[in-house]
Amino acid sequence: MKQEMRTTDFLDRAVDLYGDVTGVVAHDGTEYTYDEVNDRVNRLAHALVDSGVEQGDRVALLAPNTHYFIEALYATNKLGAVFVPLNYRLATGEYEYILNDCEAGTLIADYDYAEKVEPIRDEIPAETFVGYRADEIAGDDWRDYEAFIDGRSAAEPDRPDISEDDDASINYTSGTTGDPKGVVRTHRTEHWHALVLNQHMEIRDDDTYLWTLPMFHCNGWGHTYAITGTGGTHVCQRTFDAQGVFDRVREDDVTFMCGAPTVLNNLIAYAEEHADVETTGDRDVRIATAGSAPATATIETVEDEFGWRIIHIYGLTETAPIITTSNSPRRLAQRGRELKVKQGFGTLCTDVRVVDEDGEDVPRDGATIGEIVVRGNQVMDRYLNKPDATEEAFNDRVEGYFHTGDLATIDEDGMIAIQDRKKDIIISGGENISSIEVEDILYDHPDVLKAAVIPVPSEQWGETPKALVVPKDDADLDEEGVVSFVGEHLASYKKPTSVDFVDDLPETATGKVQKYELREEYWDDEARKVGQQ
Repeated sequence: MKQEMRTTDFLDRAVDLYGDVTGVVAHDGTEYTYDEVNDRVNRLAHALVDSGVEQGDRVALLAPNTHYFIEALYATNKLGAVFVPLNYRLATGEYEYILNDCEAGTLIADYDYAEKVEPIRDEIPAETFVGYRADEIAGDDWRDYEAFIDGRSAAEPDRPDISEDDDASINYTSGTTGDPKGVVRTHRTEHWHALVLNQHMEIRDDDTYLWTLPMFHCNGWGHTYAITGTGGTHVCQRTFDAQGVFDRVREDDVTFMCGAPTVLNNLIAYAEEHADVETTGDRDVRIATAGSAPATATIETVEDEFGWRIIHIYGLTETAPIITTSNSPRRLAQRGRELKVKQGFGTLCTDVRVVDEDGEDVPRDGATIGEIVVRGNQVMDRYLNKPDATEEAFNDRVEGYFHTGDLATIDEDGMIAIQDRKKDIIISGGENISSIEVEDILYDHPDVLKAAVIPVPSEQWGETPKALVVPKDDADLDEEGVVSFVGEHLASYKKPTSVDFVDDLPETATGKVQKYELREEYWDDEARKVGQQ
């Protein structure tokens, strides 16, 4: 028989089987059982209904890793509305674009980040503004979150008829054309994603999961669903803090967490400065990492000195994100730790291929480079309001496969290793940066004639954006001024970390900058043309 797959299934199961279990530990240490989590979710759902939220409406959330992030996600989905988590590191102008693009009628914001949207309130469609600890938010008409849900019924709200093909969430990712793209994920894709995670992340009902990975990243790589449905415990850490990680690992007996290689490196640096730091509680710890390949030295330190087990995964916001993993005890026994720097092979029921320009599979020789394409139930439905981009993404080289834009090799065991990128995306410390988006800002500078932004290697971040700028005649430009100009318009992590002033840029006959030629100079000594930490 066919059973509709809905995101609400995960909290429903947790309440049914683990209602008395601690489901969420807030940043301040407050504990909520799954029954208590569900009560708060229902109260928020009733409050949203009373404020006018209906099925299909978009509810946006701007918040770090908090208990109320989880509450907002499930309350929104119970109503058949669409959850839109926002990256709290963006700039005000970026929020204006996103909130207009998704037409969010409700915005819930954390006290630390609400100031970023306060200046654009009259420019966006939202009519309901809810602030967590609203008394700490500068601005009028922010309804306090706790007051918003206080006194509401904890009974289940009336749930509409939700199809598995209905939109569940919209996650924004950096677009290669500059504007962010809204990745639309249905109840089915989110549901399937969580099931894949459970299999390959080995999630169990006695797991204690520490939120070091931002929840807004593809709904926390799906762990908002997977941990909940399995009956594990969420431990919230608002934002990454190395000391806080080690404290919570020890005090809450954490067994599982996620983080980009830059998180691993920051933890290593902290441990080196604090030789007596305790890295585990009473139980073993595993950590999933993605964004770029961890360096072998990083793996050795984390596994040998911390006593944690690394699981390397790969994916994109469009793919939920996990589509490959190197978590293979069988292959690890055969090949050793070098396996863990590879992105890995396809996850369960996921068709991952590496194809050439004609869409034909490249040889499994570990040397021939092609583009990674993927087909699976966890892959996105579409890009919001971008039918042409959707059509191209699914049909560029191979019809019906999502084209990642990542160039890789595949070996005899089906293990994929990324070598380069086809798209103009820089992945710095796990964050996607559109080089074209940064270039568009640079071209707005009155003294810039031409500009190109490329990734360059970085020991700290894997790779980082560099700007190559051709100044106009008699221009008075310096590196600090260029970087500052970008920072006035974009999130700080998108700013170039260095600027080179050049006489000209290499271009094709049609005027397109040959970035590959520019990158060669900076990646000449690297085995891959992508960052590795």
